[in-house]
Amino acid sequence: MKPTHRIIRRRTARGSNAPEAPDAAEGRMGENAARTGDERPRGRPRLAVVVGNTITGDSRVQKTAIAAARAGWDVTLIGRSPSKRREESVLGPVRVIKVPVSAHMRAVVAAERRRPQLRSRLTQFGLPDDSAWVRARAAHAAWVREQTARVGWLGAPSGGRPAPQGLRTPEALPSALARQLAREALKGWVRVRRYAHKGRGRAYQWERRRAAGPPKPTGDWRVDWPELLDIDLAFGPVIEEIEPDVIHANDHLMIAVGARSAARLRARGVPTRWLYDAHEYVRGVEWPDAVRAGAFPGVEEEFIRRADAVVTVSGELAGILREAYALPAEPLVVANAPVRETVSACAGERVSVRDACGLGPDVPLLVYAGWIGPERGLDTAVEGLAQLPHAHLALVAGKQNATLQGLLARADELGVRQRVHVVPYVPQEQVPDYLSSADLGVICFRHVPNCEISLPTKAAEYLHAGLPLITSGVRTLRNFVERTGVGEVYVTEDVPSFVAAVQRGLAQRSTLAARITEPLLRELSWEQQSAGLLDLYERLAGQAAAARLAPRSVPWSASEQPGLGAPGRAAPPPEPATPGGVPAGWRSLDSTPVRLGMGCANSAGQLAGFARALCERRQDLSAEVVMHTHDQSVIYPADIYAVGERTGDLGFQLDRARRVLGSYTHYLADSFTPALGRLNGGHIQDDLPSLSAAGIKVALLAHGSDVRDPQRHMSRYENSLFHAADEAILRALAKKSARNRRMAAQSGLPQFVTTPDLLEELPGARWAPLVVDVDGWTSERPAMERARPVVVHAPSKRWTKGTEQVVPVLEEMDRRGLIEFRMVTGVPWVEVQELVKEADIVVDQFAVGTYGTFACEGMAAGRPVIAFLDERLHRSVGIRPPIVNATPATLRGAVESLLDDRELAMRTAQESAEYVRTYHDGTYTADVLDGFLR
Repeated sequence: MKPTHRIIRRRTARGSNAPEAPDAAEGRMGENAARTGDERPRGRPRLAVVVGNTITGDSRVQKTAIAAARAGWDVTLIGRSPSKRREESVLGPVRVIKVPVSAHMRAVVAAERRRPQLRSRLTQFGLPDDSAWVRARAAHAAWVREQTARVGWLGAPSGGRPAPQGLRTPEALPSALARQLAREALKGWVRVRRYAHKGRGRAYQWERRRAAGPPKPTGDWRVDWPELLDIDLAFGPVIEEIEPDVIHANDHLMIAVGARSAARLRARGVPTRWLYDAHEYVRGVEWPDAVRAGAFPGVEEEFIRRADAVVTVSGELAGILREAYALPAEPLVVANAPVRETVSACAGERVSVRDACGLGPDVPLLVYAGWIGPERGLDTAVEGLAQLPHAHLALVAGKQNATLQGLLARADELGVRQRVHVVPYVPQEQVPDYLSSADLGVICFRHVPNCEISLPTKAAEYLHAGLPLITSGVRTLRNFVERTGVGEVYVTEDVPSFVAAVQRGLAQRSTLAARITEPLLRELSWEQQSAGLLDLYERLAGQAAAARLAPRSVPWSASEQPGLGAPGRAAPPPEPATPGGVPAGWRSLDSTPVRLGMGCANSAGQLAGFARALCERRQDLSAEVVMHTHDQSVIYPADIYAVGERTGDLGFQLDRARRVLGSYTHYLADSFTPALGRLNGGHIQDDLPSLSAAGIKVALLAHGSDVRDPQRHMSRYENSLFHAADEAILRALAKKSARNRRMAAQSGLPQFVTTPDLLEELPGARWAPLVVDVDGWTSERPAMERARPVVVHAPSKRWTKGTEQVVPVLEEMDRRGLIEFRMVTGVPWVEVQELVKEADIVVDQFAVGTYGTFACEGMAAGRPVIAFLDERLHRSVGIRPPIVNATPATLRGAVESLLDDRELAMRTAQESAEYVRTYHDGTYTADVLDGFLR
């Protein structure tokens, strides 16, 4: 009999992590073919912005999405996943989906290329690979040796020695003649076979060289660069599921995706329109190989005339595209430019490029921001430094590449390396403020087509930063600078000319900067540039869709944060809030006497709970919660989310240092995580000197495995979670917890633990109980009134809860009809709350020896909770939790006792609610922390 219990998992309709199979992508073509647009929901009109990169760092697509969201569109931004999983996040109200791209079509084309053709069947007959050719050469050599030996034997009499010349008898002459003829014939045959073998070898090697070389363009982009088909297989189904009113396809990688998805949606009755946004002149790019040089212009040519509209970045490129492809109308020009509203909004609060270089205000500083490649001509600037003895050059760059390494090596040769500073990127809305402390912005482009025909984004960023330009003589830039007078132009790739231009720029900096007028900055602002794009969206969508637009307030500074779609995630709004959108309830950091920073694990949302509890009870305190996240994080309320590797970025670290050291009076180090990103190291111990020097009081907060000794725990408890841990995980946990315990003992800092069992690990700590929103978890539905009670078990990690041992027991009771078992995995936090409120019994952990946040939430909902407790540890702090104590072996009996004695079960539920309100509503915890916060 199959189990009848319900396993509640994250919905997969729009959030599957697995890439869709090609046949699934194709198979929905005919679904709802008769649908009409009138049947669609009448909410905000939908916009899908698609791009072939990972979105992070692409300021144009991010600003496009935010501008549309501000105008009232329901925006989904779709990019490429950097991993093999589907990833989802949010950018303010914009839903961000990153899809993995498979290699199915690349494999198909590669296999086709490897399939033998008629010529290769002839040239490689019997020789499938190099080892076969080696064997053939050996066999041929052996044959030749044998045959040449026979040639030798045929030249001698039967005894093997030639007869003396004068002793040959007449009778021997016919025999000698026959041998001579046979000998000559064999020699001829060996010679023919040698020539044939040599020819076969040459043909084989020629074919192998052809096969080993780079593939030659065929003129068909599907064959030359089949990754474009893989991209369509990955992106297309996601777009078509959204059923957007408008698709904005960015650049050549997305043009086929946009065209095909729009066509398929129209075939289903969805009136989707699409536009193509050409970021560069594809035919003018120096692609690294011939196949891309043919494929990318080929796919653009095939689909660009099918677009309902075309958008590009400059007037020059618009004219080129219209002429090259005979477009019916001039493409709309939307230049990439900074958001004027965000410039200087936080001036003085953020790190500057001068700070990042460690330079004083009087040091002449040139800055270059953006991609570093050979066509950018930065060797001119580096070589020019040798003739500018007081000037420094800041290169704002992402990851190092070969060009950047070459520039630094050249700087070493010239003796100017100490004046070349590589500094990190910052979020796009911070770029002008970041650059503003420099003196001049440099653009050293070489004469290549794409550098000639558009004004680069960095030019507008420099001007919004108040920096005059030093630019090479590429056409559009030269004309712009000469027209506006905002900089100096030098002869491209001419070092003396560059040096002279810099000297003029430094001497006349005030005059040049004064020409950077407000009208010019408005013209070069994203607000101005995006206005035409938003108008185009409305025209494409039609009046009915445009009438449903409802403009809203969205900050331009919205940054990508973890959000809906990943297992267990809930979308955090830009301000501190619960995953359900309810205000978080703590006072954001301001000018109060006590300014408490907390970070950065936020395990089970405990830092958010602490912040609420403290701010409710102390009017002199404000708080800031920082949460570091990764791709499997469950997202809880916080003020600041730092996603993954961002904590290693110098820009983020310097921002955190300025914020923490300049604003906090107290800091609660959660799970021993660092306060300043990884500026000083990956542990709070590394930041203590900086925090101490700033006069910030620091305390330590531990939750569990950050200090729990695995070996001691396993020796004490038969069902310890560490028995189920992978050996590598066990070693890592033992090493980490030992370091944390040692650091806590030596630091002399105040220490707090959220569960009583940890007092044995940190003897000097105090118990600061877990905090839950008791009122938010309170349920109006009485427990244990159903004939067949609902039992909920919700493991965040199965091995830490003893799940594998308890699930068979609960499944067996479900099959017998005694309970209805619901195991909840990967469900957003707000849904877990509703499931617990609707349950009758909550089953927590059986592998730790104490109770955790989920047990507190179950008790707050007025549900009897079953878990494994080491009662000795709890008695040591004077508490008796009303939890039904059980082990995996006694779980069945514990559940049956509640089923048999409903009165006991309801009394336990009532006591549970009272217990949580006494110890876990935040009052007790705030009192415990009060001494540290004075």
